[in-house]
Amino acid sequence: MDLLVGRIPFLVCAPFFHGFLGRKHEFPRIRFVDGPPSEHSRGLREGSIHLSPASSITFAQKPGAFVLSPKFCTSCSFEVRSVKLFSRFPIEGLDGKTVRLTSQSQTSVALLKILLQERYQVKTQFAQGLAADPSDDACLLIGDLALEETERHRFPYSYDLGTLWQDWQGMPFVFGAWIIEKSALKPELRPVLESYLEETEKSLNAFRADPATALERWISRFPANLDKKTVLDYYKIIDYRFTDERKKSLETFFGYAEKLGLVEKAPPLEFL
Repeated sequence: MDLLVGRIPFLVCAPFFHGFLGRKHEFPRIRFVDGPPSEHSRGLREGSIHLSPASSITFAQKPGAFVLSPKFCTSCSFEVRSVKLFSRFPIEGLDGKTVRLTSQSQTSVALLKILLQERYQVKTQFAQGLAADPSDDACLLIGDLALEETERHRFPYSYDLGTLWQDWQGMPFVFGAWIIEKSALKPELRPVLESYLEETEKSLNAFRADPATALERWISRFPANLDKKTVLDYYKIIDYRFTDERKKSLETFFGYAEKLGLVEKAPPLEFL
């Protein structure tokens, strides 16, 4: 049986995966499945993949089905840059307006709803859509699309959701976590899983040691419409360490998600 890994072809996930590129023959029991966070969240819930750095809210959507890697997450200190609300109005003035929501990440959508309702006390209408349109009242974008929209300067207001959360809660937000479906813990797969996570840590360390070379390898496989300096600056603010503070932040997020009915129940964190 192969270990099925959800790979997200966004710049934010390059450190997790660049070290595996061109080395398929070294990992005969690992198979990568490419897609956005929302697709891998569904795959985890349905059991079609074993693990992924998926939207963190996925863990709360099927309590008891998953464990978390205790080492890795996708977080930031203040701004994350790749999860942003672009708006023609100040965020306090969005009451009664329509916000277009990305279909690529359920965590970012849930976080925005929590911020709008609990922090700013505004009620908005929501529409679905992947790309931004300057005629929108506001839109939520993630990943490379958010980075690219920032460079276009088409909206008078933009809000980094990581910054909004940290200003409010005093903790960095956890956008993604390595979520592992418990079938991967069976004896026939667990050694493959543990070996894969060890290689993932090596990939992260190699990226930190030489981000320029690692980025070239990644972009040769997954091109991005951004200049190299912008991308390298972006990695300076992303932090992949799943610290105790970040674990507490994730529990707080789950609590708000339960309060707003975005998940049925806030589950306790369970680790590999």
